[in-house]
Formats: sequence, C-alpha cells, structure tokens
Amino acid sequence: MSKNIDKNSFDASGTGVAIITPFNNNGEVDYKSLKKLVNYLIDSGINYLVVHGTTGEAATLSLSEKIKVLEEIKVYAKERVNIVLGIGGNNTAEVLASFKSYDFKGVSAILSVSPYYNKPSQEGIYQHFAAIAKVSPVPIILYNVPSRTGANVSAETTIKLASKFANIIATKEASGNIEQCMTIIANKPKGFELVSGDDNLTLPLIACGAKGVISVVAMANPKDFASMVTACLKGDFEKAKQLHYKIMPITNLIFADGNPGGIKAVLKMKGITNDVVRLPLVGVNSSVLKELKKVILNFKQ
Repeated sequence: MSKNIDKNSFDASGTGVAIITPFNNNGEVDYKSLKKLVNYLIDSGINYLVVHGTTGEAATLSLSEKIKVLEEIKVYAKERVNIVLGIGGNNTAEVLASFKSYDFKGVSAILSVSPYYNKPSQEGIYQHFAAIAKVSPVPIILYNVPSRTGANVSAETTIKLASKFANIIATKEASGNIEQCMTIIANKPKGFELVSGDDNLTLPLIACGAKGVISVVAMANPKDFASMVTACLKGDFEKAKQLHYKIMPITNLIFADGNPGGIKAVLKMKGITNDVVRLPLVGVNSSVLKELKKVILNFKQ
C-alpha cells in the first residue's frame, strides 16, 4: 500500500483535457499536429493534459506508439502543465505489467478506467484498483464511465478505495449520476477529490463540491471552457452560467455521433489537426458535420 505518496503532489482541480491522438491521412500518428495541439491548449489556459484516454483512441494504439506519443508530449509541454497518463484495462495482471513499459519521469498521475466487458462485482473492482495502487509510482485518478465499461463503480467502492489507499487521490466521474457524485463528495476522505467526466455536468458538479473536469470539449474552446471552470471554482456562477450555455451547443454536437470523431472534426475546422480516426471508429456523419460547421462559424471565441 503506497501510503508514502503525498496527496498534494498532484492537484486534479481545474481543467484537464483528454487529448486526442492526431493521425495523418495514412493513419499514422501526426506528431507535427500533436505539437500544435499541445501548445494551443496550454497557451489557452488549461491546467493539465490527459494522454491515452478514451478520446486519445488508446485502444487502437500499439505499445510503441503509446510510449512515443507520451514522450513527445512531455517534450512539447516543456513542464508547463502536468501530464496524466491513461493506464487501465480489464486484465489486471496485464495492467500491472504495463507499468514497466513507461518512463514516469514527467508524469504526475495516472488515470485508470474501471475494468470493462468482464462486468466485475464491486469486490472485483475494488481488488483491481487495490492491486494498481500497490504498484503505481504516481498518484491515481479512478475513472468511472459505466456507459462504456458496462459496470458502475459505486460510491461505496470509490470511498472505500479513497480511504484505504493514500495514492488514490481523485475520481473522474462520468456516470451521469449526480446523486452518486454528491454521495462521494459528502463522504470522501480529506485530500480526495471528484472531477467531472461529463462536460455538460461540470458546472452543477462543481456547485456540489467537485474540483474540476477532465474535458473533451475544452479542446474546441479551451479559453472559454477553462474560464467557466475557474469561475465555478471561485463561486462566480453568473459568469460560469453564461459560458456554460455558450459552450453547450458545441458539446452536444461533438458527442452526437461518437467521440473523438466530433472533436476531431472541430479541430480540423480550426486548422489544428486532421479529422482521421482509426477503425472501428469512423468520422461523424454528414448531418452532424454540417451542424458543427454552422456552430463553429457562428461561434465567437
């Protein structure tokens, strides 16, 4: 049990961004566009980058690609923001072994998704994360996204993990269940935080006591989104509401035909990256693309 890690060594509050992995027309990682995106996000005021999350299409990257993408992002970021590395899966032994593949210098924390497809019990989920907590060299952010994994991480399991392991410092909650989030916030141990995993629920969750978000839509509109989160954290909900409702139409469209197809389409419109995704994902359909173009054209940054 990693009780020697200071909970304050990484602060998950503010605006984290689950960064895409840009591909060129041949389906290869486009490092030039990746550098452009990293600089764009950091210059726009985001607080940290999450590498190899769902939005990064980690499931379709080889291990060698994952390692190189991480190392390149470290170089591009130049220690200006923290970097969180996505490490997770539904084979606990394989997840534990994967820690040996990465150089954790420059990595502030990991984001670890709950096991998917297997549909483990709450005890199985607990034991999975307990095993990760015993080997991780950096703090851990749990990731609960039952719409993708097929199994919810209950509030009770989250609180149990947070109370037992000092290096489990936060949870990214994408259950869409505000009551569950409030239960976690009300009963969590000191030093453990909840961050939103749903862009549209960021404002209400921070009002309930969440400390920030790991966002997708922030890539489309980082300045306004980061400003909205900052306003929320300062208690300026009038300003936050204005920005929230300004951003919401983009958020709804970005997820209308799958992620990261929507955000990649927007980034292409902005001239930052290509919109290529790897199978089994495909780009957004023509009707969604048409609506996205209208919103982006009329949107005032």
